[in-house]
Amino acid sequence: MGGGKSKEAALSGQDELILKVTKEIMVKFIEIGRISTTNFVETFKMVNETVRQSLKT
Repeated sequence: MGGGKSKEAALSGQDELILKVTKEIMVKFIEIGRISTTNFVETFKMVNETVRQSLKT
């Protein structure tokens, strides 16, 4: 229960950046109606992996 920041502190700077970019893309997809609750998880995984791969190159 205590130490709510322990998981957040474990993220590297790059992982944090990946999550922020993924979040922003997902927000835009939600705003334009591109995704729904039924495909959110699948889309999040795809966007996250795409962002991760783009940072490697």
